[in-house]
Amino acid sequence: MRTTDREILRLAGPAFLALVAEPLFLLVDAAVVGHLGTAQLAGLGIAAVVLQTAVGLCVFLAYGTTAGVARLLGAGDRRGALTQGLDGLWLAVALGAVLTVAGVVLTGPLVAAFGVDADVAAHARTYLRIACLGTAPLLVMLAATGVLRGLQDTRTPLVVAVGGNVVNAVLNVVLVHGLGSFDGLGIAGSAWGSVTAQVGSAAALTAVVVRGARRHGAALRPDLAGMRAAGRAGLALVVRTLTLRAALLVTTYAVALGAGGAPDEVATHQLAMTLWGLLAFVLDAIAIAAQAITGRALGAGDVDGTRALTRRMITWGWASGVVTGLLLAAASPLLAPLFTDDPDVPGLLVPVLLVAALGQPVAGVVFVLDGVLIGAGDGRYLAWAGLVVAIVYAPLTLAATAWWGAGLVTVWVLFTGLFMTGRLVTLLDRARGEAWLRTGPTLAA
Repeated sequence: MRTTDREILRLAGPAFLALVAEPLFLLVDAAVVGHLGTAQLAGLGIAAVVLQTAVGLCVFLAYGTTAGVARLLGAGDRRGALTQGLDGLWLAVALGAVLTVAGVVLTGPLVAAFGVDADVAAHARTYLRIACLGTAPLLVMLAATGVLRGLQDTRTPLVVAVGGNVVNAVLNVVLVHGLGSFDGLGIAGSAWGSVTAQVGSAAALTAVVVRGARRHGAALRPDLAGMRAAGRAGLALVVRTLTLRAALLVTTYAVALGAGGAPDEVATHQLAMTLWGLLAFVLDAIAIAAQAITGRALGAGDVDGTRALTRRMITWGWASGVVTGLLLAAASPLLAPLFTDDPDVPGLLVPVLLVAALGQPVAGVVFVLDGVLIGAGDGRYLAWAGLVVAIVYAPLTLAATAWWGAGLVTVWVLFTGLFMTGRLVTLLDRARGEAWLRTGPTLAA
């Protein structure tokens, strides 16, 4: 038991810090660009939404690769694990090339879809057109991180993430505001700084993977069959991700609908969702450990060990949720003044955060079981289960808002009690069964 706990901590600790480091890219950009003016900051916000959506849908490059590589590692085939990891890297390159071209060509229409004024739109186009050049490096970073996690290494992605953030911060300050006789490039400098840091981070992670591949004799050339297999395996995880994002979008829309456009309630919801997302990093780090260890155990054919690991992971998820929930509840009266001077927001935020705090133990178990099943390669079930829960949640929440006047707190009760609990029920039901416990180095297509 203690050995398992130590291994979870060894993987989850660096994974958590790396997850926290990821949003700092855009946070640094916002801090630097914000000093240029409100229009530039708003333009950055529009571009960031587009980029985060595109990259977020490709998170399967990390999750799916982790599961496949860990399974082969558990079977004692490190060469095969690295070969499969390289297939994921090549797939990331191919997808990145397509998304880069699409992003550059469609920059104008994508920005216009937000309906912002001409000044904001101009800055958004400038940033997005350049930032799209970093799409392929970002996807390579996802895939390479997945390979290293599958190899039970979460420290290297952390080191690279920290280094990338330092480079990004320095380049942003210099390229945006200038240095010495150099006057700076404005918002374009921020985009170039981020792209440069992303290219460097992708190169560093890829170099580690390639060095391991050469050491163990894995072929470096692209394998179309392997890339197609990685794409098929990732499709189910794309659907899973879409259902999660759809639920969050429905929740935000329901709040806006119920608030009738009142800015206080919408702003309060945004703050609550931001804090909920921050706590999700803690829970997701444990889920990442679950992906890596579960895949390795099933690859080694250890069903009993996988069962024991799953039970331990559930305990970790529940306990982590209790801790984060207690911290959130205790801090709830103190958080609003950190973000806004609006006197109405604290009174609105506290009850919402208390609801979120009560739901943290549920969220903890959900995140962990999600990681276990991803590690087992059970993406198809996750996709269907997520779709069913979202189909139930969306109309009931919108109906409660439109017909029965559900307010901000009620929407959060529905999000926690219906969507998150629905996911908990479907995941626990799957975990109790046998269908996901498929052993061996690979999964049938």
